Amino acid sequence: MAYFVNVILPIPLENLFTYQLSSEEAQVLQAGMRVAVPFGKSKVYTALVHQVHQTPPEAYEAREIHSILDPAPIVTARQLRHWEWMATYYMCTLGEVFRSAVPGALLLESETVILKNNAFIPAGHTFTDEEYLILEALENQAALRVGDVIAILEKKTVMPVLNGLLQINAIVLQEDLQEIYKPKMVSFIKLAAEYETEQNLEALLESLSRAPKQVKAVLALFQLQAQTKKPLRTKQLEKAGRTSRAVVKALIDKGVFEEYE
Repeated sequence: MAYFVNVILPIPLENLFTYQLSSEEAQVLQAGMRVAVPFGKSKVYTALVHQVHQTPPEAYEAREIHSILDPAPIVTARQLRHWEWMATYYMCTLGEVFRSAVPGALLLESETVILKNNAFIPAGHTFTDEEYLILEALENQAALRVGDVIAILEKKTVMPVLNGLLQINAIVLQEDLQEIYKPKMVSFIKLAAEYETEQNLEALLESLSRAPKQVKAVLALFQLQAQTKKPLRTKQLEKAGRTSRAVVKALIDKGVFEEYE
């Protein structure tokens, strides 16, 4: 007797998708558990079990699931009913609610970028041969995708192995490790606090009388600061004050301007 499972995929498609199960898998699976399933020609997604049944799909031949990822449901029946209400109320798909509702680490898929967690301390942990192969590969290259892991382990059911490494924090997903990217810094500039009084500003301008370009830059900054209460970008000063980076830097070196990021 054939068994099937309807699953929620974390993609914006209207319908649930049906996959074939063995009788052993059908006995284990419950609504709210995660399974790894093939989708399309080469993609693998983490899907959520919606219902186990014995009715085959009419429009296509059901493919087998890759693997079961959880020993017990991670989403309750009450939460699933709430998701269905949300999908109806907000006019979106159940898959979109699924993707938004669970942490990214629970949604391993083909495109997921896997990285080594440099903060992980392996002391006291015994790795399986498959786990060791993945960690060894991450020593030699910065990142892996699920497809790379499939090639390394020479099998399709790699999600449970990756899931195990995630649970002990030996690996992280790209979205969990924002610090691997260097943030873009923007330079802002302001007049040093000691020159904000009229008396000190006049004395400053007098001392710079032999450097007309620097006087022009100081006056431009003073006027721009008076016009807006927002922080002023260095490039804004250079453009609005028609001054150069060299002039601005000279005033920074003298302590007249303060630049910060």
